Amino acid sequence: MAASAPRAAKEPRKGGDVGPGAGTALVTRTRPQTRKPNMYRVLLLNDDYTTQEFVVIVLRKYFNKSVEEATRIMLHVHNHGVGECGVYTYEVAETKVTQVMDFARKHQHPLQCIMEKK
Repeated sequence: MAASAPRAAKEPRKGGDVGPGAGTALVTRTRPQTRKPNMYRVLLLNDDYTTQEFVVIVLRKYFNKSVEEATRIMLHVHNHGVGECGVYTYEVAETKVTQVMDFARKHQHPLQCIMEKK
């Protein structure tokens, strides 16, 4: 008996494939899951020493509030002890809190600004 001859390159294999990569294959692509970032409320706390005018200045300078909106928030802080300045991503909220606290200390006011997860 003679040894079997090698198969010709173009000879079909089982299943009718001609070679590697022939035929169809299902390719699945996974989409990266994107989540909305956590949001944080920036709050001003009332104290007995910081002037109302200073709070309005802070709200206008660091939170881009109009005079009317800054006055409304300032009165809310004055009457309720706390008021929301805005809602931001973590990094933005952290920066605003730091800026407000530094500005208040520079002007010798005990104003407290905090952030909390929404």
